[in-house]
Amino acid sequence: MNADLEDVDAFAARARAWLAENMPLADQGRETFFLYAATHPTDDEVLARAATCRQLQRRLFDGGFAGICVPREYGGQGLTPAHQAAFNREIKGYDYPAEIQASTFIPCMAVLLEFGTEEQKHRHIPGMLRGEEIWVQLLSEPGGGSDAAGAVTTATRHGDQWLLNGSKIWTTSGWWGDWALCLARTNWDVEKHRGLTVFSLPMSAPGLAIRQVELVNGSKDFCQEFLTDVAVPDADRIGDVDAGWSVMTRWLHHERTISGGSPYITGGGNRPSDGPYEITVLVTAARRLGLIDDSHTRGLLGEARADALVQRALVESVTRKMATGALPHHAAAMLRLFGGTTNARRAAIATEVYGEAGVVWAPDEETNAQVGLGYLIRQASCIGGGTTEMARNVIAERLLDMPRERRADTDAFRDVPRGPRASSTP
Repeated sequence: MNADLEDVDAFAARARAWLAENMPLADQGRETFFLYAATHPTDDEVLARAATCRQLQRRLFDGGFAGICVPREYGGQGLTPAHQAAFNREIKGYDYPAEIQASTFIPCMAVLLEFGTEEQKHRHIPGMLRGEEIWVQLLSEPGGGSDAAGAVTTATRHGDQWLLNGSKIWTTSGWWGDWALCLARTNWDVEKHRGLTVFSLPMSAPGLAIRQVELVNGSKDFCQEFLTDVAVPDADRIGDVDAGWSVMTRWLHHERTISGGSPYITGGGNRPSDGPYEITVLVTAARRLGLIDDSHTRGLLGEARADALVQRALVESVTRKMATGALPHHAAAMLRLFGGTTNARRAAIATEVYGEAGVVWAPDEETNAQVGLGYLIRQASCIGGGTTEMARNVIAERLLDMPRERRADTDAFRDVPRGPRASSTP
């Protein structure tokens, strides 16, 4: 380790003192992740919270605790993942800008750090760290499912700019984001993975229309975008032309670390409270419902506690081994798989413990409502951030060296049969 780096314990002590003086305590009743919230704010309330997040991020930046692992030349602190992990432990219980750090920091900032030009890094990363630029992902498409490489949004070059046409969907916070990473097809005459390019563009770009999508639990944070001749300067291209899949492999890696292990996220993906899934909350509910002595209920509580302990240990172990090279970056798929399936299982456990109280609740029973709505939307944890099915494939093929599945789309992409919603080619 560089001898000039601050000792991790001393850094943690300094962070502890600074947090106590500068950061507000978290509202333990507020669920920050929109998929599991019991009630959903109005658009004005969402924008107000976004403004608060920008202010909190700026406070972290001014205090010297933003971008802890980001090089100093781009506005970060130039420290190590151990320093970030120490800060994540100290910030537990405080309010912090979780809603804007993903996907601004992962995957967008991480992708810029690896593939952006020096001009792009200096132009955007300091603004990200100050809370001035919130970034989103224009990745999934209406007809594409989990097949990111099957993108049909097209980028056609005209001199020193590109015109983008197509549609993206499931963009978290797309309606109030500032900038985006966008995957587009630049070559239809090669195999699908070899004809992609990544671009950056402002969400206010002419020709970009945004529509909010309402989910079964009432949330409208996901969006669909329609791109019609959206002009993007070639200077905003990320990586080489037709080499977007090289960028995408790292993009998807960083997206999988949403389940834990990213060196760029404040809080490490941990919310101030796990709401109804917190083991102490589950135990309290079991006592209140007269189930604490029931052997089946005790088994469910034990399972929930064991899953939480295993997930924490898995994140720490895999993250450390990826950092040292003992595991390849594909190992992040293990975190994604365990995190997704465990979150879905915790929703089922909570519903079983609460019983009818998690199915019908009064307007003021916030926790009961979180249980019921969390159960309805539980499978989202296995879809968002890359599906758990894709994570299983990565683990099997990239980590266990099992035979790859046969593919029927290895010809020129324009000749690959597609459904009617994704069949239009230039």
